[in-house]
Amino acid sequence: MRTPPGFVLLGAITAALACAHAAASGVTYKYREDDGTVWFTDQRPSGETIDRYEFLGYRGRPPASSSCNITATKIQERANRIATPLRRYAVRFSVDEALVRAMVRVESCFDPQAVSRVGAQGLMQLMPATARALEVSHPFDVLENLRGGIEYFASLQSRYEDPELALAAYNAGPGAVARHDGIPPYPETQDYVRRVLEYWRAPE
Repeated sequence: MRTPPGFVLLGAITAALACAHAAASGVTYKYREDDGTVWFTDQRPSGETIDRYEFLGYRGRPPASSSCNITATKIQERANRIATPLRRYAVRFSVDEALVRAMVRVESCFDPQAVSRVGAQGLMQLMPATARALEVSHPFDVLENLRGGIEYFASLQSRYEDPELALAAYNAGPGAVARHDGIPPYPETQDYVRRVLEYWRAPE
């Protein structure tokens, strides 16, 4: 039997390795055929077989690091340009302004056009599916992206009542936090939480 491109067959290697292989691009889907054969893939499902797919989540979303290849002065200039709407939405959704600013610093270095290698977009690096769920039609628009990202993080903060878990869920997904009963053991997620907390707690 020929393996479809981008798929890993369960049984050829262990399920854990299959998931890790498919998650290398940051997202994993599980597909089951009529005969019980199970595949893991990082390719988005479509067409008549879409109901056979199960979304397993993201394995830690990497930051859009290329957006940070500028001087500290330029990064501060970017931060200043979005300071007013960031403050407004932080107040609106009852989220600590300094914490949100730290998130945006780590997510995108305040670059409204940032795109990560797994397709997260804009200031708060919204994945396309998340953006749609939050009714963010233009993820590179400063106001829409901040509103959607801060609203989503506020919901996570209310759910976990722990900023570290809320940050982990924002980066790796609530499903990953639930499966691991805490911050997932993904290096990217653990580094993300650490860096956001450092910026948050740093003196102004």
